[in-house]
Amino acid sequence: MNRNIETKCLHFEEDENKITHFGAINFPIYQTATYAHAGVGKSAGYDYSRLQNPTKEHLEKVVASLENGTEGFALSSGMAAISLLMELFKPEDHLIADSDLYGGSIRLFRNVSEKNGIVFSNIDCYKENIEEYFTENTKAVYIETPTNPMMHVTDIAKVAELTKKHHIILIVDNTFMSPYFQNPLDLGADVVVHSGTKFLGGHNDTLAGFLVTNKPKIAEQLRFLIKTTGAGLAPFDSFLILRGIKTLAVRMEKAQENALKIAHWLKHQNAVTNVIYPGLPEHSGYDIMKKQARGFGAMLTFSVKSKAFALSILEKVRMIKFAESLGGVETLITYPITQTHADVPPEIREKNGITETLLRLSVGIEHAEDLIQELEHVFQETERELHG
Repeated sequence: MNRNIETKCLHFEEDENKITHFGAINFPIYQTATYAHAGVGKSAGYDYSRLQNPTKEHLEKVVASLENGTEGFALSSGMAAISLLMELFKPEDHLIADSDLYGGSIRLFRNVSEKNGIVFSNIDCYKENIEEYFTENTKAVYIETPTNPMMHVTDIAKVAELTKKHHIILIVDNTFMSPYFQNPLDLGADVVVHSGTKFLGGHNDTLAGFLVTNKPKIAEQLRFLIKTTGAGLAPFDSFLILRGIKTLAVRMEKAQENALKIAHWLKHQNAVTNVIYPGLPEHSGYDIMKKQARGFGAMLTFSVKSKAFALSILEKVRMIKFAESLGGVETLITYPITQTHADVPPEIREKNGITETLLRLSVGIEHAEDLIQELEHVFQETERELHG
């Protein structure tokens, strides 16, 4: 049965028409490290929780279902997921990666993956001709869409046409959109990456990462790697993410509604010099988003007229929290230059537009008027202090 994603967030079809786990509505936490056997060759299906755990396995199936993939892999964090993914490649393999990525991904690629012999070309995948950068050693293209924090939108299907033509893996970090709004595998991607800490978990209370694929060969490789490297997600954290997914649909809809209202409000503030939100018709990726996604998400970026103004906002917000991360029910404001992208070399930050006046909002599910009222108060107070 082909179900809508709102239903899939709550009901895993494989478990229907049968009563298991004593009829528990919530999937139980199997908090065990190892499993007893009745005898040699008589395993109950699990051996050791580094290899697999029932709670983690259920979560993996749910996330794979949401992304319309065949297999999912749950890891201890988003960076653990990307690190595991890089183990698919060997020295001298060439990867094309978007120039504007989460700072942790850039740090991993520059300081670990390159040390291990992987070669990267960093380009603006949303506007450059990716095919011009292909070599005989090119093994993958790695993109975020929208990107973090500049919200560039790449046409996934268009890139997928090129990667399939050259037998190259297309990897899409789908964290900002979540599987509720966007499904890259349906558009031709081979692997989807998520920081499950963000929208999938949704409550800022646990770390998780995911890889989802519909390619049997890649799934086989990842299955071997996850049991070998030992970065799988723990049972209790798996339970927390399962709990978070149950409200994914309602959270994403409300947060997106708030984000659009805030984006429109910011556009009319004298102190704001730029608002970047793909749900605004003037955004260069607006039409692509309408084509490849079911919404525009809850992330927006904006610039103000001075560094002093930006710092004052961060000091004065109260209900909105000045904190790293994103995707939770609470609205968070982030200063990329000193937080998410602090380890990115200055020349790359400058090229990508990550300046001392840039702020990023992860919009939560509070009442939009309350969020705007706080921002209005903070802006007015800042204007008085800085300009009398």
